[in-house]
Amino acid sequence: MPLIDDLKIPLEDAEHSRREFLSLLGGGAIGVASLGTAVTAVRFLWPEVLFEEETRFRIGKPEEVPVGTLLALPEQRVYVFHAADGFFAMTAVCTHLGCLTRFEKENNRIFCPCHGSRFSTSGEVTDGPAPKPLPRLQLTIEAGLLVVDSAKVVEQDVILKV
Repeated sequence: MPLIDDLKIPLEDAEHSRREFLSLLGGGAIGVASLGTAVTAVRFLWPEVLFEEETRFRIGKPEEVPVGTLLALPEQRVYVFHAADGFFAMTAVCTHLGCLTRFEKENNRIFCPCHGSRFSTSGEVTDGPAPKPLPRLQLTIEAGLLVVDSAKVVEQDVILKV
C-alpha cells in the first residue's frame, strides 16, 4: 500500500479554519509571554525604593506646653506629656496587639478602642489585656525645641527636665 502525502491533499474548509485558529492561538500565547517578559525587564530597570517615615520630629518650645498637658500626635503615633518634674514622650501604639490608642481628655486616660486596654497619662496599664506599659521614646531639646525620636526607646523612668 502506497503512502499518501497528506500535505498535498487540498484542505477542507473545516480543517483550514481549525489550523488558522490554532496558529492564532499559538501566536497570541507567544505574544502575551513576550509582552510579560518585556514589561518585567523594563520594571527591573527602575529602582524599587522604600521611603520610610522620618523618625525624628520637632514638637515645639517647652515653655509653650503647660504643665499637666498631654499632646497627642496621631500622625507620628506619639504622646508627649509635660509632668510636674519634666517632659516625656511615649508611643501611641498599644502593647497588646499594636492598635493605635486615643487620648480621652474627659477621663484623663489613654484608651485602646480595639481591645479595651486603658493606660494612665504616664503610660502605665490601668485595665485591659495590654501586657506592659506604653514604651517611652527619646525626647531631647535641640535649638530650643523638643525633638522626639520614635525609633529610640528609653527606660520607663526617663524624664527630660527643662
